[in-house]
Amino acid sequence: MESHAVHAPTLIFDRRQSETALAIARGTIRLLRSLGFSCVAELPLPSGRRADLVAMNEKGEIWIVEIKSSVEDLRADQKWPDYRAHCDRLFFAFTQDLPCEIFPGETGLIVADAYGAHVQCEAPEHRLPAATRKAMMLRFAMTAAHRLNRLHDPQGHAALPNEF
Repeated sequence: MESHAVHAPTLIFDRRQSETALAIARGTIRLLRSLGFSCVAELPLPSGRRADLVAMNEKGEIWIVEIKSSVEDLRADQKWPDYRAHCDRLFFAFTQDLPCEIFPGETGLIVADAYGAHVQCEAPEHRLPAATRKAMMLRFAMTAAHRLNRLHDPQGHAALPNEF
């Protein structure tokens, strides 16, 4: 019988993230899991944008978390308002080195490091329309399933025409 090494699955990121951004993502995912959410990193949205973290719980609530590793990163980001159309709550996650005051008041704030995170400021709720929620849930599920399939069979993956 042949022995095969088992490799721990890794999160899917597009390799453009800094070490700081990856650490923020790790701590934020730990927080979201503790709150009952499952997460998909770098989820392509119907608008063509790509959300850093999309989290969904068993009630079907959808949160998007945009990770910011520096003041410059926040200032350069003009796309974050577009994410609101795809979630019930929108958060920024960042390190304790950044001041809360620089972030938009209409979003929630998560302070994170590689080991954990806490919600500094709750995000206002803006419930998604039913059709948008269904589309996001399907996108979330299909993307997660495709990524799991690639982990199980990396050589067997063929890109689908409209893959997420």
